[in-house]
Amino acid sequence: MSRITPLILATALFMENMDSTVIATSLAAIAADIGTDPISLKLALTAYLVALAIFIPISSWMADRFGARNVFRVAMLVFVLGSVACAFANSLTAFVGARFLQGMGGALMTPVARLVLVRATPRHDLVNAMAWLTIPGLVGPIVGPPFGGFLTTYFSWHWIFLINVPIGILGIALVSKFLPETMRNAPRAIDFKGFALAGPAFALFAFGTSVISLPALPPVIGVAATALGIGLAYLYARHALSTDNPLFDLRLLRFPFFRSAVVAGTFFRLGQGAIPFLFPLMLQLSFGYTPFESGMITFAGAVGAIIAKFAANTVFQRMGFRLSLALSTAISACGLLAMGLYTPETAIALIIAILVFVGFWQSIFWTGSNAFVFADIEDKDAGQANVMAQVSTQLSIALGVALGGGMLEASTALRGGEIMLADFHFAFMMLAAICLISTVMFLRLPKNAGHQLTRGHGGGGGH
Repeated sequence: MSRITPLILATALFMENMDSTVIATSLAAIAADIGTDPISLKLALTAYLVALAIFIPISSWMADRFGARNVFRVAMLVFVLGSVACAFANSLTAFVGARFLQGMGGALMTPVARLVLVRATPRHDLVNAMAWLTIPGLVGPIVGPPFGGFLTTYFSWHWIFLINVPIGILGIALVSKFLPETMRNAPRAIDFKGFALAGPAFALFAFGTSVISLPALPPVIGVAATALGIGLAYLYARHALSTDNPLFDLRLLRFPFFRSAVVAGTFFRLGQGAIPFLFPLMLQLSFGYTPFESGMITFAGAVGAIIAKFAANTVFQRMGFRLSLALSTAISACGLLAMGLYTPETAIALIIAILVFVGFWQSIFWTGSNAFVFADIEDKDAGQANVMAQVSTQLSIALGVALGGGMLEASTALRGGEIMLADFHFAFMMLAAICLISTVMFLRLPKNAGHQLTRGHGGGGGH
C-alpha cells in the first residue's frame, strides 16, 4: 500500500505542477484569442496564487472536519471544473475567475495530499513515500513548458486545460477505489474572524497592485483596492495579536531565523516570481519564438532543479545555511541580470546552460529555506509556521508577477509605443536588484545559523 497511496496522490500534484508551468508558455496565444494584451494576463497568474494563499490555511481544518479523502476528491473536482472554465473562457474577466476557481482546488490538493500520506503511511515508510509523492511534482515543470508549447503551437491553447479532465477523473476514481479513509483529529477551533479579514486583504492587495497600471481599468481602482487591502491587513494584525488561536500567528516573527526565512525569502521570491511570466513572453514577443520553441528553452531551469535535489544535503552540510542561502540568492539574481542582457543573437546553448546552472541554485534556495523556516521553531508551533511560510511564499510570488508586469508596463508607457526588448531588459534588471536584497539579509545571519538542521539529516525540505 505504501507505494500505491503516494502515486495516487501524486496524480493531483502532477496535474497542478504541470498546469502552473504550462500556462506561462501560452500567455501570448491566450491573450490574442480572448482579445486582451499579454501583460493583462498577469491577473490570471496572480488570481491563482491568491486563491492558494487564501485557502491553504483552512485545508487541514477542512480535512479534519469533512475527512481528508472527501476533501481531496472535491479539491480535484474543483480543479478540473476550473480547468474546463479556463478552456471556455472568452474574456479576461472569465479567464481570471476560472483561474481563481482552479486555485481553490489547488490550495486544498497539495496540503491535504501530504496530510493523507502522513496519516496513511507507517512512520518507517514515510521518507520513501514522500519521495514517490514529490517525483511527479518535479517532472511537471520539465514536461509542462514543451508540452504546453507543443499543444498551443500545433493544436490550440484550450487543450492545455482540457488535458486535466481525464487526469482528474482518473485521480478521483483511484482515490475512491484505493485510498483508505484516514483517521481524523478533532478539528481545532478555526479563526473565522481572521479568515474574513485575511482572505480579502490578500485578494484586494494582490488585485490592486496588479491593476494599478493596466490600461483596461482606471488607476484609481487599483490604488483603492491596494489601500483597502492594507487596511484589512492592519485590522487582521491587531486581531491576531489579541487572540489565542489566530489564523496566522504573527507572534512567530519574534524568532529571528523564522523571520529571516520569511522576510529575506520574500525579496528572493519577488524577484524570481515574475520569471515564468516575463521570460516566455520575451522569447515569443521580442525573439519571435513559437510557444513550443520557448517551452523547449524554459524547461532547462527545471533540469537544474532536479539535479540539485541530489546535491542539496551535501551543499548545506559543507557550506552551512548562511553561505548557501546567500550564494543561491546571489546567483539567482545574476540569472535575472543575464535575462536583462539576452538578445535574439544570443546563443541558445548559452541561455540553456545559464538556465540549468541558475535552476540548480534556485532549487538549493527552495530546499534550504523550506527547512530553515523551522530552525528556531518549537514542535508545537511547526504547523502554524508551515502555514505562514506557505502563504507568504504564494503571496510574494503573486506580487512578483504583478511587479514584473508593472515594470514592463511602466517602461513601455514612459517610452511610448509597443512593447520592445528594452522594456523586458529594464524589468529584469529591476527584479535582479530586488532579489539581491535577500542576499544582503542572509549574509547578516550568524555563521552557525541552522546548524542543527544539518547534523546527520541534511537540509530537508523541497520545492
